[in-house]
Amino acid sequence: MHEHRVATLPTLRHRAPVPAPVATRELSPAARAALEAGIPEETQRGYAGDWRRFEQWCAEHGRQALPASGDTLTEYVTYLKRTPRPRTGRPYTPDSIDRAMASIAVAHKAAEHKPPSTTGARLVLRGYEAELHQAKDPARRPRRAAAATPAVLRKMTAATDTTTVIGLRDVAALLLGFALAARRSELRLLDWSDLVEVEAGLEVEVWRPKVHRDQPLGVPYGSHPATCPVRAVRAYRARLAEEGHAPAGPVFVRVDRHGRIARPMFRRGREIGDPSGRITGRAVGDLVARAARRAGLDKPPADVLPDLPPRWSGHSLRRGFATAAKQAGADLLETGRHGGWVDGSAALAAYFEEAGVWDDANPLYGIGL
Repeated sequence: MHEHRVATLPTLRHRAPVPAPVATRELSPAARAALEAGIPEETQRGYAGDWRRFEQWCAEHGRQALPASGDTLTEYVTYLKRTPRPRTGRPYTPDSIDRAMASIAVAHKAAEHKPPSTTGARLVLRGYEAELHQAKDPARRPRRAAAATPAVLRKMTAATDTTTVIGLRDVAALLLGFALAARRSELRLLDWSDLVEVEAGLEVEVWRPKVHRDQPLGVPYGSHPATCPVRAVRAYRARLAEEGHAPAGPVFVRVDRHGRIARPMFRRGREIGDPSGRITGRAVGDLVARAARRAGLDKPPADVLPDLPPRWSGHSLRRGFATAAKQAGADLLETGRHGGWVDGSAALAAYFEEAGVWDDANPLYGIGL
C-alpha cells in the first residue's frame, strides 16, 4: 500500500486552491483531506504560491481577489510582465504568467465562482511574448528542465562517490528514475514491496498520480554496468542491509551528511518529516542538481547565452528518458505509455520534436542542398 501524505486544509483564503470545481467551505475536515489526496503535491504547492501572490497583490492595490474581475486579472498580468520574480530577480516568463492565470481560475472554481474573463489578460500576454521575441530576451524561452540522457547519466554517476550510502542512493535514484520516466512524486513513493527482482531485471509497480493508476513496468539490465538501474538498486539495497537498515518500507530514504539513515528530524522539539524516513519530492530534485554540479554540468556551454545555465531538476530524468527514446527511434505512443503520459500528450510531443531536429526525419536531408 502506498502512503499519500497531504496537508490539512485551512480556510479557502489561506490554503492551496483545490484544482477541481468543488466548493470546500462546507466540507468536513475528513472530506477535505480526502479531496486533496487526489491532487499531486507539486500541483498543490504551485497553485498555492500563485494564489498567495495574487491575493497579496490585490490587497496592496485595493482589488478584490475572490471573485476577481477581468479588469483585475488584466492589471495583474500587466504587473507581472514588468516585475522581477522575488527569488531569482529574472522577469516572469510567459509560461509562468500563464500558470498564474490558471491558478486563479482554479481557485474561483474551487469556491464555486465563475473565473474572471481572460480576454484582456490574454492580449497583454500575447503582446508581452512579441516584445520578448523582438528584443531577443532570454525570458522568451521556457526554462525547461535539462535532459538527463544516458550520456549525461554516465557523467553524473562517474562523479558520484559510490563508497557512501548517500552516493549509492543517489545513483540508484538517478538510474531507476530515468528507467521509469518517473516524476519526483512517483520516485519518492516507491516501496521495496513495489520492486521484484526477476531473471531479466526488475519488475516495478509505479503509482502514476497524473493518470490515477498503478503501472507495472519491466526494467531490464543495462548494457553499461555503471549505469545499469538493476545493478544500482541491488548495490544500494545491499549497503542498506550492511548498515542495519532492513530493505522494507520506502526505497529512497533520508541520509544525512554523517551517513545516518532515516534519522528522525526535529524542529523546536517536534519531529518533522516522514517518520519512515521517506525522502521528499524536493529531495529528488536536489539530488539531481547535486549530481549535475559534481559532473560540472551546471555551467552553460561556451556557445550558449551565459544567463541561461542548464536547469537540472527532478524532471530532468523524465525529459531525458523521452529524449533518449526519440533518439533511439522509439514509438511515440509506446514511449508515452511507458512513462505514464496521457495519449496525445503535448508535453511528450514537444520533447520528441526537440530531440528530433537532427534525425533522419529532418526534411532538409536528401533535398539536394
